[in-house]
Amino acid sequence: MSTRSSALRNTLFSSVGIYVEYSLGMLAAILIARQLGPDHYGIYGLFIWFAAVGVVATNSGVTTGVIKFVAELRGSQQEHLIVPVLAYLRRMQVWHLLIVMGLALVLYLLFGERFAAEMGVTEFAMLAAAVAMRAPYMFNIAIAKGFEAFDATAKVSMLSAPLNLLMVITAMLLGASIFWFLVVYLISSAVFLLTSRHQARRLLAPHANHHAVPDQLQQRVRRHLRIVSVTIIVGFLIASDVEILFLNMFDSAASAGYFKVAYQLATGIMLLVPGVFGAVLLPMMAKAQSQGREAGGRRFVAVTSYLALLAAPVVAFGGTFSGPVIALLYGASYATAAPVFAWCLFACAMGTLIQGATSLLVSADRQHVVLILTIALGALKMLLDFVLITRFGLYGSVAAIVIELLVIATSYLTIAVRISGVQLEWLRLLRIVLAAALAAGLAALVRTLQLAPIPTLLLGAAVLSGTYLLLTLVLQCWSRADIVQLQGLHERYAAGRPRLFGRLLDWAGARAWGEP
Repeated sequence: MSTRSSALRNTLFSSVGIYVEYSLGMLAAILIARQLGPDHYGIYGLFIWFAAVGVVATNSGVTTGVIKFVAELRGSQQEHLIVPVLAYLRRMQVWHLLIVMGLALVLYLLFGERFAAEMGVTEFAMLAAAVAMRAPYMFNIAIAKGFEAFDATAKVSMLSAPLNLLMVITAMLLGASIFWFLVVYLISSAVFLLTSRHQARRLLAPHANHHAVPDQLQQRVRRHLRIVSVTIIVGFLIASDVEILFLNMFDSAASAGYFKVAYQLATGIMLLVPGVFGAVLLPMMAKAQSQGREAGGRRFVAVTSYLALLAAPVVAFGGTFSGPVIALLYGASYATAAPVFAWCLFACAMGTLIQGATSLLVSADRQHVVLILTIALGALKMLLDFVLITRFGLYGSVAAIVIELLVIATSYLTIAVRISGVQLEWLRLLRIVLAAALAAGLAALVRTLQLAPIPTLLLGAAVLSGTYLLLTLVLQCWSRADIVQLQGLHERYAAGRPRLFGRLLDWAGARAWGEP
């Protein structure tokens, strides 16, 4: 199987898993938000953020190490070392969990009344138990990604996510409070853990467990954990909705609720649309980097252009139709979140765009560079949040996240270009942005029709997506290899119909650049 076909297959399975898990998870979050309202949802969001911090701190460096070293050992034909390395990483995860739990308990006893007055002892215990189950769940998913067994991740999502949604719907129909939604979160954590454990055991069954980890490899694993642990934790604070904490402290729970729905929806969309390719990037980049600097550089450039091609129309659609989207999903009580959602979507797109760069740095063992960047950018994030949120409230949080992610994107792309020795396809990227802007301008005319949210979104999506596809072909945003791939898919899944689209692809292929 060719690299392109293998990547397409992995992306397909990854897409299934991510679409199911995050679309159903997003639907569950929407139902909870509608049930609780902005004020109570801001408090609930803070509780879940605390749990997410615990999971990230527990898995800091561990899950990325699982993906990286499993992929490397498979690529170097040393599969007999996979199980011993995983056993070592599991022990590290347990130690991390014990430290995190001890630190969380101390912080809760000292500062619980200041930062989470609504969280009682029972709620704290429930969130701690959820962390203890979701951390190993993520470990198991990392095993599947390291093996590039994305069918396993899809199976976990296909079983667990619908059960979670069913429990949320049941709780909503019963008029549940925050407490009972936390009970649902705890039960769903157990479901995700059990299903992922089964898939991980299936993948590891053929591999022996009686080999010792060589000293040199163990040193590399330890170095990875030392450097990446801090990077992951601080990076989470950069990428997560830490603004919820500041908004609850310095503005209001309602503002936190508005930001929570906007940021959660924006990150979810980026994961559902262009982010599905991101799940296969680290193992793919690790393999490419093992073949030499030039191969890794070419992969980084291609991935960045590809992610831009997918992310641009999503940002254009969100910026044009943020009002109808929020009105349809959350109702009139969340109307204030509409412009916040549009800006958050733009910021999240910047985070998506640098996934190839971050994968390149990790694969090239440049974790120390990532660490320095992460600490500096984390400090900038906290400073921006504190200064802007205390002065401007909700819109200060929007300004903070946009500024931060623009700085992050610029920093990572610049360093990745220097390390790889290749330049990004700047003209192609500019043409992609132009195509999205023109398509958004045409789709904006739909808003003048004054239709209800559903017709507005359906018609707007049709106009924007059709126009964007046509413009990307006309403006030569696709390479000749991309066009050949599209032609193959058109013939395979649509039997070459409509013929007009086939002729359009032929015309675009003749004008495209690169080798087929």
